[in-house]
Parts: sequence; C-alpha cells; structure tokens
Amino acid sequence: MSYFSEIDLHGLTAEQARKKLDDFLRTMPKDVREVTVIHGYRGGIALRDMVRRYKNPKIEKKILGMNQGSTVFVIKS
Repeated sequence: MSYFSEIDLHGLTAEQARKKLDDFLRTMPKDVREVTVIHGYRGGIALRDMVRRYKNPKIEKKILGMNQGSTVFVIKS
C-alpha cells in the first residue's frame, strides 16, 4: 500500500514536467491518494506555475502549503 507518493520536477522545462506528470499519474498505483509534486521556486516560478495550473481528471484538489517549492495533489478515490 502506497497511500502517498512523490515526484521531483527540478531541472525540467515546463513541457518536460507536464509530460512527466502525465506519465506519472497514468502509471501510479491505484491506492495512491496524495502526490507531493516538488517543483522548487528559487530558480524561477515557471514550474510552480505550471504545476498549479495543471489539470488532470485524477486530481480532486491541490493543496498549496507553507513550502512554496511543492504542491500536493489530492487524488480522487
């Protein structure tokens, strides 16, 4: 059982990160309910903005926490 999962997008372009997110969400185990997306923010905000605008039917909501370098996707059950 892997209720939580994580993906790191550091060093990718926004387009590469979008593809990696698409692939990740398509192939993740069905029992995952939260995905922490690490995008960083000190090197720029392009990845952060892309992740926070990203749409996928598996995502129920996004949690924008105190850490500006990550976003949590709550996955539909």
